[in-house]
Amino acid sequence: MEAKDLLKKVRKVEIKTKRLSNNLFGGEYQSAFKGRGMTFSEVRGYEFGDDVRSIDWNVTARYNQPFVKVFEEERELTLMLIVDISGSKSFGTDSQIKKDIVTEISATLAFSAIQNNDKVGLILFSDEVELFIPPSKGKTHILRIIRELIEFKPKSSKTDISVALKFFSNIVTKKSIAFIISDFNSNDYSKSLSVSSKKHDITGIRIYDRFEEEVPNIGFVPMIDQETFELKYIDTSSRKIRTEYKAKSIKRKTDFENLFKRNGSGTISCRTDQSYVKLLLGYFKNRG
Repeated sequence: MEAKDLLKKVRKVEIKTKRLSNNLFGGEYQSAFKGRGMTFSEVRGYEFGDDVRSIDWNVTARYNQPFVKVFEEERELTLMLIVDISGSKSFGTDSQIKKDIVTEISATLAFSAIQNNDKVGLILFSDEVELFIPPSKGKTHILRIIRELIEFKPKSSKTDISVALKFFSNIVTKKSIAFIISDFNSNDYSKSLSVSSKKHDITGIRIYDRFEEEVPNIGFVPMIDQETFELKYIDTSSRKIRTEYKAKSIKRKTDFENLFKRNGSGTISCRTDQSYVKLLLGYFKNRG
């Protein structure tokens, strides 16, 4: 992609997602993800209704009138975007491919985070960690993240979520908010998710296409696996094949949701033709 086209695409994503984070997500994000605790701010005179447990007895004795300690939330957090960039992200049958949705969701979360003075970092992965951008603040930093999400070319087309989670657990030592954004078509990653979720606040955002749920009856169709590049001809006129295909799709979704739930982590499932805005807002409000 030429520099001019890339800048235009980055700007388009920025305008859309920044507006969403400013108008919709900023407050919901802050309510959903609390700070690390309360820190001392100041001492002020006692007012009717104040909790007597907050009285600062040393200052009260010194000035011979009651004073209370005021605390405020230690807000600054770290948001990590752990994003799958394997070959299957190029799949899509409607107006957007999965990669486009992933980019917009990531950008919306990133702008929501910096609006609340949180740091944002990025891990791009396939079956290896392809890129790591350490957590930082500022618009320039977020625009770099968006640029990488748009133009980065992975070395591998395969997926291994365990690799990304192990790297994340080793590199980010303090508790953080983490969103894993993927279609979750990966080998078993339950052990690494269990380890990571003990230390971090993790949410899995599953992006999928409607034809990954149910295949239409259109006869013999050549299908290429975008991660292995294996070509197969599938008889979609077979009711048995369509039923098995749908059953596998339901099982993948159920397994994904149950695994995250067992580890105390949240989930969002977003189809490429659905509004991720409504899904994110609903998720934030339920957590708040």
